[in-house]
Amino acid sequence: MVVSGAKRLRVVLYWHMHQPFYKDAEDGTYHLPWTYLHAIKDYVDMAAHLEAAPDGACAVVNFAPTLLEQIDDYADQVAAHLERGEPIADPLLAALHGGSFTEDPAARLELVRNCLRANEERLINRFPHYRRLVELANWAAERDGMARYLNDQYLADLVVWYHLAWLGESVRRVDSRVKRLMDKGVDYSLEERRLLVQVIGELLSGVIERYRLLALAGKAELSVTPYAHPIAPLLLDIDSARQAMPHAELPRVQYPGGEERTQWHIREGIAVFRRHFGFDPKGCWPAEGSVSDASLRALEKGGFHWAASGEGVLRNSLAAAGGAPSRGVCGDGLFHPYVLEGGELACFFRDDGLSDLIGFTYASWHADDAVSDFIGHLENIAAACHEERDSVVSVILDGENAWEYYPENGYYFLSALYRRLAEHPSIELTTFSACLDAPDCGCRRTIPHLVAGSWVYGTFSTWIGERDKNLGWEMLIEAKRAFDEAVAAGLSGEALAAAEHQLAICEGSDWFWWFGDYNPADAVKDFEGLYRSHLRTLYRMIEVEPPAALFESFTHGGTDFVAAGGVMRQGKPS
Repeated sequence: MVVSGAKRLRVVLYWHMHQPFYKDAEDGTYHLPWTYLHAIKDYVDMAAHLEAAPDGACAVVNFAPTLLEQIDDYADQVAAHLERGEPIADPLLAALHGGSFTEDPAARLELVRNCLRANEERLINRFPHYRRLVELANWAAERDGMARYLNDQYLADLVVWYHLAWLGESVRRVDSRVKRLMDKGVDYSLEERRLLVQVIGELLSGVIERYRLLALAGKAELSVTPYAHPIAPLLLDIDSARQAMPHAELPRVQYPGGEERTQWHIREGIAVFRRHFGFDPKGCWPAEGSVSDASLRALEKGGFHWAASGEGVLRNSLAAAGGAPSRGVCGDGLFHPYVLEGGELACFFRDDGLSDLIGFTYASWHADDAVSDFIGHLENIAAACHEERDSVVSVILDGENAWEYYPENGYYFLSALYRRLAEHPSIELTTFSACLDAPDCGCRRTIPHLVAGSWVYGTFSTWIGERDKNLGWEMLIEAKRAFDEAVAAGLSGEALAAAEHQLAICEGSDWFWWFGDYNPADAVKDFEGLYRSHLRTLYRMIEVEPPAALFESFTHGGTDFVAAGGVMRQGKPS
């Protein structure tokens, strides 16, 4: 449908890429492999789709600085391994080209289990050779002692197929080396395993540069999150959580020095972005779209021109200001950026419905039907907003976790999405900076106050407000006090810089996301254990004995039946 005489509806596709810090600062080991696995699958595929998209297609892509640093580190380690035989500090990636496998039965079984951590329907069952290897692993796991009979060739084939399954579809379709490995199917030699490590190294070393070139070509606007992905509004004022959750139980004390720490994350995030891309970002995805009046003013002070958050935050804020919280004609103000009174930074807000369709619904649809449905919704918005010619629809979601639930890693859906949106006569794909710079865009609206919250439900309930999450905050607050005391006692120089960095890692949002019994137990164990390890490392850096509580689990998870394995959530409660 084309609205006669109407200006094209501006639409921004905003993909957020991030991983927490998985590396142990003391021994250099990566405890979880998700940075490099998502890099060789999702980050390369998302770049490839933009590279192949027709003129008129573009997107905004956000990077967490901790992700950029870890990708660089992996690339350097793989290069050093291939050139000089130096070890790779990720056990799973190291196993791909290990000369021989450990004889320890427990370690062999752990390697097998790690090679099963993949979407069963899309990444395992798709490849018959991999599926048979997984079936054998499951058979052995159900019978005590049988795993010892899984020989070295089985382990070699399993670890090769695990990495082949995790490769991006854009790689699988064009790299002749990958095609040969997949066609062979079994009995991989050490040299063939080395070849796959070489492919992975090339992908890791090139992916950041691909996004830089996309930005220079005008196909992508790149933005950044404050350094370690902290929930800045809670660092600034823990009680701000009660603005959207009035009756929430919260830690009884504020986070010490939250304003200084927020500015540290902003400065360091911009510095890391500049080192990788060669220019300063104009925009920011605050960790989890978390905003408050104070955090937006901090972002503006840090030099950002725009930020983005969730629809629930805007609904709560409009209701507090006396506006209608329900959605009506032209989204009831959703399709405009807002500035705080007296401020200049523009904040855009996520369309929950459209964003969650991509994140959760369309994975089971035929790609053409899904894109047609998506465009149909946009056409309806264009018709409703035809008198507001400066409207902009913000589609914002995780850019890495949704695609393993789609056939072929979302290849058909994303290809069709970019092509059909670019060709549509009533829709203009654009970026947030382009919207603000357009001479005909008077789209900013002023709002007196933002009700503090995140993109999830418009609250901070995913990160604070129940027992286990509050315990995590109390551990962090206690560690920050110890850090402050060490600084007052003379901690300085390189030791201070290292401790500041370690503190930042502990301040990241991801740990608190997983605390609670509504998440899968295995994932909670991974992230809760890594969080306590990071805190213990911080204490050792400041030469203080870690509290005994940091050696015992305090949250265990519960159900294994969580949408998207718990890595994604919808913007509104289901």
